[in-house]
Amino acid sequence: MQKQYRVGIIGATGMVGQRFVTLLEHHPWFTPAALLASARSAGKSYPEAVGAKWAMATPIPAYAKNMKVLDAADPAQIAGKVDFVFCAVNMKKDEIRALEEAYARAEIPVVSNNSAHRATPDVPMIIPEINPEHLAVIEAQKKRLRTKRGFIAVKSNCSLQSYVPLLHPLLSFGVESAAVCTYQAISGAGKTFATMPEIVDNIIPYIGGEEEKSEQEPLKIWGKVEGGQIVPATAPVITAQCLRVPVSDGHTAAVFVKFKKKPTKEQILSAWKNYAGEPQSLALPSAPKQFLHYLEEADRPQPKLDRLTENGMAVSAGRLREDTLFDYKFIGCSHNTLRGAAGGAVLLAELLAAKGYFG
Repeated sequence: MQKQYRVGIIGATGMVGQRFVTLLEHHPWFTPAALLASARSAGKSYPEAVGAKWAMATPIPAYAKNMKVLDAADPAQIAGKVDFVFCAVNMKKDEIRALEEAYARAEIPVVSNNSAHRATPDVPMIIPEINPEHLAVIEAQKKRLRTKRGFIAVKSNCSLQSYVPLLHPLLSFGVESAAVCTYQAISGAGKTFATMPEIVDNIIPYIGGEEEKSEQEPLKIWGKVEGGQIVPATAPVITAQCLRVPVSDGHTAAVFVKFKKKPTKEQILSAWKNYAGEPQSLALPSAPKQFLHYLEEADRPQPKLDRLTENGMAVSAGRLREDTLFDYKFIGCSHNTLRGAAGGAVLLAELLAAKGYFG
């Protein structure tokens, strides 16, 4: 019988926190035991704390309506009452680093949606289908933190999900370089059309820090665990531009790729079709059965039509064709608050659970 885990959600009133609240409503392994937010929300019922900020398409789950919000600044109040926490807070990076380490030192494992620890060498940054072996670095992290079971594991930036999973199966062909332009939904900024009127009939060609993450984070994902830390790969070279577009959910990427030895189109399609990772072999509850989907239609993938493929946890591709400057170009698409944020973190937590890290 599968063990059940008690879960806390830090930042439960924000957009990604709300997504965690909805995803865990009927989760077969995880039971929400604590909802945590800022001091101004502490002591209020969850509906009272969220108020008009509720941004999900479905109502607040029944279980959350009767829960009181706790102050996220005090991990001691839930130590021993939860088996791990999800973290999705909107704070300065140094404050997030301090908060997540405080939870880890209180022997509460942290599965983070935040970027604050993504560059920390002994914190694994995981796309579960791609680099589950990086979880091995957790033992070195525990030694640094002087903990028995407390640690931090993070998921990567939401925009990476629209192209890194599609590049990964192609590494065997010797990817030399890639150029990526991402077209990112407003929910990635925690916004809706009501709260971001400036995006209507508009494109904003700058998202602070996003291009650096898009170029550097894949190299950590493709790196190796050596000497108790993750050493990033040095190739392939990625250059990126990131734009905010008037789309509610779903990040799209235009990808151009150069190979050392150019594969055929059929080889690329076969690599995508046949690729699977540990989430599929372990049959984790949130894992898509088919991780990568290729769409033959000339006008696909589209966020509105394809973001919810396999409950928003699959990655879609289309328009694979030869390029005049690079070898090939294609389009990728993923749901940024499901695969790219809360859903990806839930899948990471399932992987950690399956491998005994919450024991």
